[in-house]
Amino acid sequence: MKIQLLNKIAAIGLAELDDSYTVGEDIADADGIMVRSAVMHEMEFAPSLKAIARAGAGVNNIPIERCSEGGIVVFNTPGANANG
Repeated sequence: MKIQLLNKIAAIGLAELDDSYTVGEDIADADGIMVRSAVMHEMEFAPSLKAIARAGAGVNNIPIERCSEGGIVVFNTPGANANG
């Protein structure tokens, strides 16, 4: 599975992903995206995109309606920074 990073994600979190994941900033045709604060409203999504994970609370930087129409699951991690 290919995961594109749009912002710096803590190494401790990325360590949870095993060798079956290819993770990086320059990933083409990603299956998933991990984002913190990058604004994604004008971003083109690959047809392969299945999910967007927001590292933090809220999803205002993600085009939720467009994702819903395209069958892309969006989720966030409220409280993760406080727990860290």
